[in-house]
Amino acid sequence: METVYKCALVVMLVVVLFNLGQALFFMMTDKDGSKRTVWALTRRIGLSIVLILMVVFGVWMGWLHPHDVGQ
Repeated sequence: METVYKCALVVMLVVVLFNLGQALFFMMTDKDGSKRTVWALTRRIGLSIVLILMVVFGVWMGWLHPHDVGQ
């Protein structure tokens, strides 16, 4: 289960980065006041929140182990 969960986290991170790139592309190409950039950034924020919640859930379930920084 841990491996599947970690793969899902990686896929989610790739989707977030794709949406960020998509927003950049729309921002550079759209000149007519299109809302595609806003929607791409909105999706990125929503997916980033889901990604953070997935990481918190994984740590809570014990599937992810954060490093002991400073100890």
